[in-house]
Amino acid sequence: MEWLFQRPSVSRRWAVLTGMMVLATLLLGNMGMESIGAIAPHLPALQAGISAEKKPASAEADETITAPERNVPSLHALADNAFVPPEEIAPADPSNYGERYLVDAYGNPIYNDPIVVLHETVGSADSAINTFQTYHPRDADQRSYHALVRRDGTIVYIVPPEYRAFGAGNSVFDGPYGPETVSTNPNFPPSVNNFAYHISLETPSDGRGNQSRHSGYTGAQYRSIAWLTARTGVPWERITTHQLVDRSGTRRDPRSFDASQFSREWQAFFAG
Repeated sequence: MEWLFQRPSVSRRWAVLTGMMVLATLLLGNMGMESIGAIAPHLPALQAGISAEKKPASAEADETITAPERNVPSLHALADNAFVPPEEIAPADPSNYGERYLVDAYGNPIYNDPIVVLHETVGSADSAINTFQTYHPRDADQRSYHALVRRDGTIVYIVPPEYRAFGAGNSVFDGPYGPETVSTNPNFPPSVNNFAYHISLETPSDGRGNQSRHSGYTGAQYRSIAWLTARTGVPWERITTHQLVDRSGTRRDPRSFDASQFSREWQAFFAG
């Protein structure tokens, strides 16, 4: 099982509740493909304000028809409502993210519940944002996170949650029900991107290289990433890291991550 930590002793089974989350749907007209918005109802209003304008997915798909959203109840009223981290919006270029689909590249229906994948930037936050805001016509160059957390704890929202950020390449989530991955392009290995919410921590200056460890992340970063992860409504068993889902053998992030500190911060939002 590729769970990030041992199951925490929270007072209620949030995992069971969130497993019943209803997904909002969108219909992509001329392509005959359906896309999903799995996490948007649980995120702060600030990210909901990101423009989700997209270029057509192909020359034939020149318009997107949006179906009415389903009524999705908010399952997670956080105990510590007094804490709100600093927040920014830095929208990615539309070339660096895509639709979330309900059927894969071979026409098979997709039923995956959302996961959260934790990353680190390796470079500075501003360098990562610049990359995401740059137009990349080649598929191999396209990349993004949904959000990243600066060293001071500021959350930067980058890709609207109803869209698929390109945060992982060849990847599989080994959860409680077995391996999960989705192929959305037959020319590339399958990945977790279609059902993942990608969050990255800004790497400290001493970690901007290939070394195996660095000085770690700030307390403000742990608190903010725990707050954002809790707000998604994704259960503990479906929180993982880029290193754990990666199948290329090249990803180690987030390096020097203190799982115990993250666990304590995450549980605090469900206390009381």
